[in-house]
Order: sequence, then C-alpha cells, then structure tokens
Amino acid sequence: MGLARRLSSRRLYTGRVFAVDLDEVEEPGGVHAQRDVVRHSGSVAILAITGDDRIVLVRQYRYPVDAQVWELPAGRVDPGEQPLDAARRELEEETGLSPAQVAPLVTYFSSPGFCDEVMHLFRATALRPVPTRPDPDERIEVAFVSRDEARAMIARGELRDAKTLLALLLESERGRSAQ
Repeated sequence: MGLARRLSSRRLYTGRVFAVDLDEVEEPGGVHAQRDVVRHSGSVAILAITGDDRIVLVRQYRYPVDAQVWELPAGRVDPGEQPLDAARRELEEETGLSPAQVAPLVTYFSSPGFCDEVMHLFRATALRPVPTRPDPDERIEVAFVSRDEARAMIARGELRDAKTLLALLLESERGRSAQ
C-alpha cells in the first residue's frame, strides 16, 4: 500500500461521485489512527486557449458552496477512461470546443488530507466548435476572457476555484519563461 499499513477498512458510504471509507492505519513512526478517506476516481481540468489568446471559463452553480462558480472546464475520469480522453470529452461536453492539441500541465492531489482524488490538469489549443453535450443536471455559461480579465476576476474575488487558479499561475509562468 505504501508507507502506511491499513489494519482495517469499513465502507461508510457509496455515492455516484465518491465513496467514504473509515480506515484504521499504522502510519510511519508507529502512529495508530483512524482516517476518514474520500475515495474518488480522479478528475481532469482543461486550460483551453483560443486562437486569439483567450481563456475558456465556465460558470455553473456549485451546491456545496451555494454559489455560481467560474472555473475551468472539468470533470470526473470515468472508470476505465484515460485522463487525456476524459479531458477532451469534458471540454467538448461543457464548452462545445474540440482541441487539436492537448498537453499535460501537472497532476496533483486536490485535498490529500482526506481525499485520494488525483487531478490531471491539461492545456488545450487549436480549438474548433462541436456540439455541446452537458449532463442533464448542468447549466453552464461559457466565457472567453483575456489574461488581464482573468487577473481582474481574481482580484475582485470572482475567480476562487483552486484548479483554475493553479492553471492560470502555471500559464503565467509559462509565458514568463517563453520571454
């Protein structure tokens, strides 16, 4: 399993998006503990850049924070699906854009203190329009913003989603290193 030894595990909940386990573990250094762990199949997010250098954002209602949230197109990796395929699918479903070029940016843990979700962040370019295919429960607004507009949204507190902030930071660093 890794550095810790799982002594027991009990499934507390299984839902459509994730499951929750209660694990009794022995961690490095002999620490015995009970850990609540959210089990998740993994996610993707896509920093899509248009031909005129605009960033594609989506806004949708997010019940856990009870707010309309601006963020990158994103979604779950389905069982048996490769992250790159999930990224292409999510971008098309949510925005009606299909990328000719997709490159990985970073893979990271979204909330490693309680969740095993791995987020795969991609950069997509050479976009062409295709029909959108949102999930039945999704009401998505698509926006194309300049880098300056994205920075202003952050400054105003309108853009607060972690994966989106990380992608914009990485894109900003990418631009600096290209100069």
